Amino acid sequence: MKIALVQSALSWENAEKNRKKLGEKINAITESIDLIILPEMFTSGFTMQPNIVAETMQGETIIWLKQLAKDKNCAITGSLVISENGNFYNRLVFVFPTGEIQFYNKKHLFTLAGEDEVYTAGDKKLIVEYNGWKICPLICYDLRFPVFARNVEEYDVLLYVANWPKVRINAWDALLKARAIENMSYVVGVNRIGEDANKFEYNGHSQGINFMGDYILEPVEIKGVIIIELNKAELLLARDRFNFLSDQDSFSLK
Repeated sequence: MKIALVQSALSWENAEKNRKKLGEKINAITESIDLIILPEMFTSGFTMQPNIVAETMQGETIIWLKQLAKDKNCAITGSLVISENGNFYNRLVFVFPTGEIQFYNKKHLFTLAGEDEVYTAGDKKLIVEYNGWKICPLICYDLRFPVFARNVEEYDVLLYVANWPKVRINAWDALLKARAIENMSYVVGVNRIGEDANKFEYNGHSQGINFMGDYILEPVEIKGVIIIELNKAELLLARDRFNFLSDQDSFSLK
């Protein structure tokens, strides 16, 4: 599976500008891609003012994503602020080339920034089946909670989209590698760069890690689109050889 990681600065609370900026990067991709990954809250930056930026599942950004997925003949994923049934969600959408959409609402809300005060938490993990791969997409702060991410579904790829600041980037790097090793899964993390309206600086470190904890793509700080390729045959061979997942503890989430 060939994946494009879009590492970009984001215009604060300006969906139109962000769609234009990201669209230019995506449309510049000339090779065939299976999946494009955008950062967390890619239309707005990590805002605690959902009433200003929220869209619906029939809104402009969803229409834009569906058209892009169709035009590029690939899936696209990333999170944005969605208003639904009187609640605001930090929602990751996975848009298939057919226009079908599956979504995941961020479960672990970032209390340090007050995210839990303005957004509603999700309660369900999503496993996407796409082109013969099982993908588990999660959002930013979810990275700190390994029990929720535990690979009981035998997924092949664990994705994290983020607005993870430079001041805590060492944790991002360490935890992504840990998630790959403990789950015997590919892990792909896509973070933003630049500075937001709250003066938080982001230095990216988007990256790809294989099922043994080795880098496919070392953390990068450049702006742009980086393409990586995952090999399922190698993943299955390693799982068959080492079989670590069969020894994992059983548990239930509450």
